[in-house]
Amino acid sequence: MDNENTTLGVGSRVRHPAFGDGVIIKIHAIAYDVVFMIHGLKSVGKDYTGWEVIEAIATEDEVSFNAAEKALVKILRSYNALGEVVDLGHRWDGGTLILQPGEEGLASKEMPIDTFFHKIVMVRDRLRVMEQRINASKLTDEEKVNLQQYITRIYGSLTSFNVLFRHKEDQFSGQKK
Repeated sequence: MDNENTTLGVGSRVRHPAFGDGVIIKIHAIAYDVVFMIHGLKSVGKDYTGWEVIEAIATEDEVSFNAAEKALVKILRSYNALGEVVDLGHRWDGGTLILQPGEEGLASKEMPIDTFFHKIVMVRDRLRVMEQRINASKLTDEEKVNLQQYITRIYGSLTSFNVLFRHKEDQFSGQKK
């Protein structure tokens, strides 16, 4: 759908040439608050015509938070399908993860490494969505910082799995020193 000079409602999905795919989460007198997949919350003027409207929701339509969240999930799914492919390291291709219990007589658990890797990437994607939801929330700045610190620590805890990633830029990173 091409950009039309109409007012978009909360939950409308857009594609910005610089910020990528996003969802309008709030409307102001002269701007929209848009949560973008990678760039987080940005304000974009209502008169901006450089983006593509993927799915317009009229301003008079009442949109719940759940509907806006579903629009974000659609963007996440299409983004992973269209652009961001996270590759498993070459040495793990075709490999198997084996969990061997320490107690004698118990069966080990095996799964393909790529299945396990996919689950790790899903955790990372859900953490990113959580960050965006925190940034877009009405929490105080102090509350946002506190929650962001927890997420940073979670990323730090997940750095053990970086050995699975083919590209360094896809890996987890914790706090920067």
